[in-house]
Amino acid sequence: MNVNNGANQEFSGLKPAYVFLDEGGNLDFSRSGTMFFTVTSVLKFRPFSTYAKLTDLRYDLIETGLDIEYFHASEDRQAVRDKVFEIIKDDSSNFIVDSVIAEKRKTGPALQIPEMFYPKMLGYLLRYVLKKLDFSNISEVIVITDRLPVSKKKDIFEKAVKTTLKEMLPGDVKYRILHHDSKSAYGLQVADYYNWAIFRKWERKDPRSYDLICQSVRSQFEIFRTGERYYY
Repeated sequence: MNVNNGANQEFSGLKPAYVFLDEGGNLDFSRSGTMFFTVTSVLKFRPFSTYAKLTDLRYDLIETGLDIEYFHASEDRQAVRDKVFEIIKDDSSNFIVDSVIAEKRKTGPALQIPEMFYPKMLGYLLRYVLKKLDFSNISEVIVITDRLPVSKKKDIFEKAVKTTLKEMLPGDVKYRILHHDSKSAYGLQVADYYNWAIFRKWERKDPRSYDLICQSVRSQFEIFRTGERYYY
């Protein structure tokens, strides 16, 4: 586990805890699929001061002639990405970011089923994030995801998340799991940008965007670091 000491922030007295999730890569385990799959969480407590800045940026861009409904790193123009990353960098002390990195060709055959693989990776990530929380300062954990990548397996996904939270949370801590369209939630858009930067670092060996926002990244756990390669 690579830990960035600069991200060891304390948020005493702030509650509830929000965990925004995003994933990168695809669930295709053939040679044509991505080499890596990443799942990234952004832990945040109110107030959400970054959101006002992103709102201002969005309308600034609209007033320059761009038709921009929301921010999405893989689709945004580079000039737009630069501005979003600048805002995230300036507010980096407000986020704690963790990511699980899976090199897919090291995934055992039994786990190469998307509806098994995805919840497992998410479970590893949430388990780590929840272990790091000080529940004496938290009244509720609210996990917010974008649209599910395996929509036909929604029930399996939700069961995996609920099982992990049930195992990790004290009995008196409330939690909810919400699935929102990223267009409606700046927290998901911020998670998308973090995950995009982390995914490019691993998949394309391109750390330029990651280097801008790495101050917030507490961990990147390469889940199959010593594993055997099963294909390629």
